[in-house]
Amino acid sequence: MILVLSPAKRLDYETPPATAEFTEPRLLDQSALLIERLRKLSPAEIASLMSLSDPLAALNHARYADWQPPFTPANAKQAAFAFAGDVYEGLDAAALPAKGLDWLQAHVRILSGLHGLLRPLDLMQPYRLEMGTRLANARGKDLYVFWGGRISELLTADLAAAKAQVLVNLASEEYFKAVKPELLGVPVIQPVFEDWKGGRYKIVSFFAKRARGLMARYAAECGAADVEALKDFDAEDYAFAPEASDDARWVFRRRVG
Repeated sequence: MILVLSPAKRLDYETPPATAEFTEPRLLDQSALLIERLRKLSPAEIASLMSLSDPLAALNHARYADWQPPFTPANAKQAAFAFAGDVYEGLDAAALPAKGLDWLQAHVRILSGLHGLLRPLDLMQPYRLEMGTRLANARGKDLYVFWGGRISELLTADLAAAKAQVLVNLASEEYFKAVKPELLGVPVIQPVFEDWKGGRYKIVSFFAKRARGLMARYAAECGAADVEALKDFDAEDYAFAPEASDDARWVFRRRVG
């Protein structure tokens, strides 16, 4: 199987990576086209386009100016260690043994507005470009049009290389919209994480994001060879709920307290 994750807005370029191993993003020529487009924007235009504060807009204006391949460990960091949001706190890739990192590299992919599709050990320089950003470009009105079928084509190749029979969608709706499931040639399973709150089970965004990372970590730790192994996921008291699930939507629930 291949699992797909969303990236994170929050980045960590201060903590040293847990491994010296790295790979290069495979769609850098496409990323360079987006950077060229972004460099034409003023900080004020970036603030308006991305709904950012003036300081954040200025920071990302500088990041676009500084972005420059080739990526090396001196000027970039592996994606799994550079992203630092809720999903990546759950994943905690830095605490995985080498065998677990190898599993992540083979079976996990990270969707990206700038890079299209990243492997966990792909180097990346700091950036901010959410997939839903309506950045007009030479191909159309937004990033979904820009990437077209390129992300799905690369995912299809990765599925074939891994001899994977299924894609597990642990990404957000915003990011998974960049994937064209009909091109993949395999079924898609979407885990859903619910917590008991207010007298019923519901999706709580913070907990659900963390659980996506926890599930990817669980799969790496046990070296999951088959998607059915994910039904045994039990991190932080979640449990598979067959009564609420179907073939494409696997629900995991917890009731704490």
